[in-house]
Amino acid sequence: MNLPVCDLVKYVGLLLGIPVSIIIEPGSYQICIAQNLVKIDFRVGKPNLDEARAQYLREGIWISRDAQDKLTRANTRLAERQAVILTDFGKMTILGEFLAISSVIMCMLFIFVDMGNPIRIVNVFLYPTPNSLMFWDSVVLMGYLLLNVVISQVTFNSERKGIAPPKWIKPIIILSIPWAVSIHTVTAFLYSGLSARPFWLTAILAPRFLASAFAAGPAFLVILCLIMKKFANYDVGREPLKKLGVIITYAMSINVFFVLLELFTAIYSDIPEHMLHFEYLFFGLNGADFLVPYMWTSEVLAVISLVLLLVPKLRRNTALLGLASVTVIVSLWIDKGMGLVITGFIPSTLGKVVEYIPTLPELMITISIYAIGFLVLTVLYKVAIAVREEIGYK
Repeated sequence: MNLPVCDLVKYVGLLLGIPVSIIIEPGSYQICIAQNLVKIDFRVGKPNLDEARAQYLREGIWISRDAQDKLTRANTRLAERQAVILTDFGKMTILGEFLAISSVIMCMLFIFVDMGNPIRIVNVFLYPTPNSLMFWDSVVLMGYLLLNVVISQVTFNSERKGIAPPKWIKPIIILSIPWAVSIHTVTAFLYSGLSARPFWLTAILAPRFLASAFAAGPAFLVILCLIMKKFANYDVGREPLKKLGVIITYAMSINVFFVLLELFTAIYSDIPEHMLHFEYLFFGLNGADFLVPYMWTSEVLAVISLVLLLVPKLRRNTALLGLASVTVIVSLWIDKGMGLVITGFIPSTLGKVVEYIPTLPELMITISIYAIGFLVLTVLYKVAIAVREEIGYK
């Protein structure tokens, strides 16, 4: 049977008033007469009717069926991989949002303590002073806390219901990015705006704060992800960790570069007001050397972290990435928490060298604030795990 015969069969059926349809298959024709299917085995010899050699028009190019099938399978696998990656990034994103909430709460508690009296922090908002950096620091912290609470709640509820987040949340997410930059910028201005403290009087203090934040924050998130995987069976996947590793690498490299710039400026210019602070940090000054071992430890850890991060093969190893993250956090905590803050007061504005060692009440207050932050983080992460189990994610 050939195509003219098919047309003849249809024509005869039309004359007799019987509905006839013909279905062409690889090795036969199926003729449907009055809704009764009659299968007639006729071999199809023409290549253009051979299904095994069928061709498909795709973007203006005729391709064989085998190529079409391979392309379809490849696209399916790619879509599956992308879906897994997006799911993993979603799992990590909520951890980052909750980490931001707990961190901002700790920052606000530290401001509350530094003010010395609870009523003073209330007066900051009752009597706003735009030329006060403390006022702006409080504003950006509270604003960032509010943004993260709204973003995490909306996206988390949407994920729980299995629906897409509302469109109005996207501008808020975009707003949170420059807002996060403003937090570290205003904090740096609190120090660099003090003309009587030469150690802090530098234009790159804000970039240093940003670089260290973009290194320590993702590093801490990597550690939390690894802990969640080990003890809570909450696996964010390898791809998000790789992306975090790249971010940490760039940020830590920039941070070390900024520190070297500070050292060059102080040493090459040989200005005593700048030299004395670095001399105290790394070699001691007038017999005062309390911070010397800490600072050298910080620098050694920074070098170790860069070695682990800059070599891609080492960075892609999850265990080594965790080790690098630990070294980054400890190095930056010593550099900023001890080296930057304490050294700004040594020597004093009168040239006196009086070392500062935290008292027991100060240590207990600091530990208490950290404990509150970790308590909030633990509660939020438990919520994240419970919701993930509820909606069926492993």
